[in-house]
Amino acid sequence: MFVDNEGARLWVEVDGAEELPALLLWPNGSAALRVWDHMVPKLNHRFRTIRVDIRGVGQSVPAPTAEDDDGQFHFDVYARDACAVLDALGVDACHVWSQSWGSRPAIVFCARHANRVTSAALYAANLDLPDVPKQREGSRLAAERQQAAGIVVPPPPDRMREHANPDTVPRAMQALTRFDLASVVDQLTMPVLIGTGSLDPNLVSSRAIADRLPSATLSVLEDVGHNGILERPEVALERFLNFHDGIGTP
Repeated sequence: MFVDNEGARLWVEVDGAEELPALLLWPNGSAALRVWDHMVPKLNHRFRTIRVDIRGVGQSVPAPTAEDDDGQFHFDVYARDACAVLDALGVDACHVWSQSWGSRPAIVFCARHANRVTSAALYAANLDLPDVPKQREGSRLAAERQQAAGIVVPPPPDRMREHANPDTVPRAMQALTRFDLASVVDQLTMPVLIGTGSLDPNLVSSRAIADRLPSATLSVLEDVGHNGILERPEVALERFLNFHDGIGTP
């Protein structure tokens, strides 16, 4: 289904029974909502999952503006887009799960609209600009260790990099340069899980976030790189569900 907000058309997919707790899933960088395809069936016994393609990514269409006007590609706008989706679905509040780049707009959503967030699982969270070469190296090393241990990792979901408007994807991702996450992260008062791989350079910032937030718990995913939900999905899911057991989610 499409949801219109502030000139954009947002592609939304919802799975799971309506009476279950709502879970808003934020995708990682340059990925469509398809990145969660393998995880959603393992969540729908417990959550009603809500996935949204960021405006300009996947099947979502950004608002028509001049090519040099990137004002709509901003974390505050993405947070308002999420609110519009929840409104369209009649959802007052939700849990949040995000991965890597998606943890950035997720933090802003949780800070600006805390009344709509019951809990947040922020994987590979990072307040600083990313060190992409080190992220790739961490994931490469993680793959080597998993192969040596005989761990079989499923292939990534099909079509996770399929975009209706490929030219707008880089513009949408550049929102990370337009927002100081450190200025709002302290506003997260809901229960927070920070889940980051031991081989991910983001772990430094993830530790700092967990230290700043009294409501946060840090869970280090051993021998995992930057993309926990893809590199070790069963471990990422186990930590997520254990977190919800701990906070009493039905």
